[in-house]
Amino acid sequence: MSGVGENQLISIVPDELKFLFELEKQSYCDLKVANKTEDYVAFKVKTTSPKKYFVRPNTGVIQPWDSCIIRVTLQAQREYPPDMQCKDKFLLQSTLVPPHTDVDDLPQDTFTKDSGKTLTECKLKVSYISSSTTQRSSESGGTNGDGNGSETISTIQRLKEERDAAVKQTQQLQHELEMVKKRRMNSGNGLSLKLAALVGLIGLIIGFILKLTLASPK
Repeated sequence: MSGVGENQLISIVPDELKFLFELEKQSYCDLKVANKTEDYVAFKVKTTSPKKYFVRPNTGVIQPWDSCIIRVTLQAQREYPPDMQCKDKFLLQSTLVPPHTDVDDLPQDTFTKDSGKTLTECKLKVSYISSSTTQRSSESGGTNGDGNGSETISTIQRLKEERDAAVKQTQQLQHELEMVKKRRMNSGNGLSLKLAALVGLIGLIIGFILKLTLASPK
């Protein structure tokens, strides 16, 4: 099956860890590990660069036909790798364990090859995705041609236009309010009601502007 790493006991999706690489920022990739057997399966995750990655859980037990999610976090890096190439690799080991075994009950030699147990392994490569590449893809409508990038840009533009229109309307209402104040001494009850309505409407417009401002990306 394409895009799925697997061995005799488990399946892993995806079969390659991809991280959005940005300086001084963490990034993560989730792995779905599924037990394909009627037995309890224990797993352990190893990497060639343990100081760069944070894996949780790095050891666990999966019940028959069940699955779990492993989150691999790339720690914040201070410099870009040469040509954005990554030589790091991950190894996911798995082995059968007695029914109802808990992860805390696993013997220390559970994942030792010379322990006499059947130990299966699955290797996973690592690749980095540049944030600038992602941005270019979004601006061009996405590499898969679904138009998500264009839709995002269109939404931002629409929000800005609505915000600008609301600002203009508020300015007009403020001007009318000033005119009403000047004629207040000569106005009757009907004009007082109009003044109250204008004040309330301005409050609603200002609230609408604030909502759009907070919703619009910076």
